[in-house]
Amino acid sequence: MVKTNQSITEQILGKRKKIKSMKVVIQRVSKASVTINEVKVASIENGLLVLLGIVAEDLQEDIDFLVRKISNLRIFNDENQVMNKSLIDIQGEVIVVSQFTLHAFIKKGNRPSYIRAAKPEIAIPLYENFVFSLEKELGKKVQTGEFGTDMRVEILNDGPVTIVIDSKNKE
Repeated sequence: MVKTNQSITEQILGKRKKIKSMKVVIQRVSKASVTINEVKVASIENGLLVLLGIVAEDLQEDIDFLVRKISNLRIFNDENQVMNKSLIDIQGEVIVVSQFTLHAFIKKGNRPSYIRAAKPEIAIPLYENFVFSLEKELGKKVQTGEFGTDMRVEILNDGPVTIVIDSKNKE
């Protein structure tokens, strides 16, 4: 019997169960803003826009890991134009925007399912705790969008630098 590459791989690695986790998309920005109903609710220069996706299984340890990573990632240029400085080093600003679509499930059909994203009663406290923890780590106010609201997010991505981090896949 001939085995396919996929079946050999499955035998070696075993069938992996998808681990649900908090995800962030971090974008280094020269400018970013969030507008709701024609009103600008957040605006920064020189910092990070953080899109945050939450699942029901997320814990404080996921928040703590991501907050430390975001604050200390060396993705800002030093005097030699080398990405060698962190958000803390440059005293940069941050906007955090809730983004349930980061957990889109697209395996079947063409319409994404968002069943993996946490329901508001779970996600809102985690989102608020994430923002609070980030403020504590940075020692400054973090701006936000508004959870569950239709927002217009405008960015001027600097670099461009865009990084995706998964709280359970610490690579």
